[in-house]
Amino acid sequence: MTIRRDLLLGRIIDAKHNDFVKIITGIRRCGKSYLLFNLFKRHLLKSGVRKDHIIEIDLENTSSKPLQNPITLLSHIKSRIKKDGRWTYVLIDEIQNCQKVLPPGTDLSLIHPDDRESAYVTFYSVLSELRTMRRVDVYVTGSNSKLLISDVATVFRGRGQSIQVTPLSLSEFMPLRKGRESQAIFDEYLTFGGLPKCVLSKSDAERKAYLDDLYRTIYLKDIIERNSIKSPETVERLLDVVMSGIGGLTNPCKISDTMNTVAKLNTNHTTIGKYLGFLKNAFLVCETKRYDVKGRRYLESPCKYYATDTGLRNARVNFRQNEPTHLMENVIYNELLRRGYSVDVGVVQLETRAAGKHEIRQHEIDFVVNQADERIYIQSAYAIPDPEKHAQETFSLRHVKDSFRKLVITGNLLEKPWRDDNGITFMGIMTFLLDPKSLETI
Repeated sequence: MTIRRDLLLGRIIDAKHNDFVKIITGIRRCGKSYLLFNLFKRHLLKSGVRKDHIIEIDLENTSSKPLQNPITLLSHIKSRIKKDGRWTYVLIDEIQNCQKVLPPGTDLSLIHPDDRESAYVTFYSVLSELRTMRRVDVYVTGSNSKLLISDVATVFRGRGQSIQVTPLSLSEFMPLRKGRESQAIFDEYLTFGGLPKCVLSKSDAERKAYLDDLYRTIYLKDIIERNSIKSPETVERLLDVVMSGIGGLTNPCKISDTMNTVAKLNTNHTTIGKYLGFLKNAFLVCETKRYDVKGRRYLESPCKYYATDTGLRNARVNFRQNEPTHLMENVIYNELLRRGYSVDVGVVQLETRAAGKHEIRQHEIDFVVNQADERIYIQSAYAIPDPEKHAQETFSLRHVKDSFRKLVITGNLLEKPWRDDNGITFMGIMTFLLDPKSLETI
């Protein structure tokens, strides 16, 4: 069964021949390899590219073990490049599995200690050389942001382009559930998320087993081994706390206090802050900072964490916390990132005077969304049963006095956009998710 990833495929196609190394990142098992080696390769072949001008290398494959040596890898690729004036496309899967090695005959003792690191050959060296070769277009996938995304701005400064792949959006998920009612589709999406293999599983039991297995055999193992963590239990308990509290304000101090009290662990905010970084680098969670709308400044603490995939979140809490309000908020957040927006949590500070006392109270806007000079304030409201709830959900929005657009996304799935007397637009969650231009129309 073909899963369409038109938005992501379009971004890769648009990046062809742009003289950059295309770095395709994202959480493991989200479909990076399928996107590159199936959908993009199919595009190349349909465009007239010959098979022998597409070099495919899977560095997770046992047969490719020798190619984890970057010197061998570069030699192998060079030997397969056709010098006939046509473009050659180099597709490398899981590039971070390529090791760093010393060139044969190198004696580190003869090199100053400050210069020894630069003596090694790494996959960065391979990609940098391939990029300079005439009519060679390079695409790689990787699952760790620390190794790749940061390098777009450092090692590949001006020579690398990052394209992040996410689990399936609802618009990509919907065609796989033809004939089912909207509510059933949305409920399944909230519960089991959008990891492709999970979506293609035939039963809820299979989906639960698959998500549980991902944690045990891939995600946790990868984080622990990659970062040489000596206390795996701390990472597991941290995941439990973060996943059970998605969309809630917190910080490393609060989390460490909770873990020490509930799980009887002896940890501290410094360790928790470092481990949170590991979870973010593995693309399991995203961190969102708070932004003071009136003061136009970021607030250091607390912040919010959202799960990259709601299915993984639910699996981590054993599917016990079925909280559609928070899960819907998480799905909105993920969709905003998928569309290329930067997303913050909004804070509106209002001055009040009661009983002769002057107070400043903070009121939250779920998302302050920015793209170039565009800004939208967005509130997630699962249910608005009466005027009182309407007033409550729009309170913060009504106290933002600038002219940027304001939107409330509701749990009334297919509710068409409409505007209240305050100029605030309301829209159903599926209306928002299924139309990639839904924000442009409000």
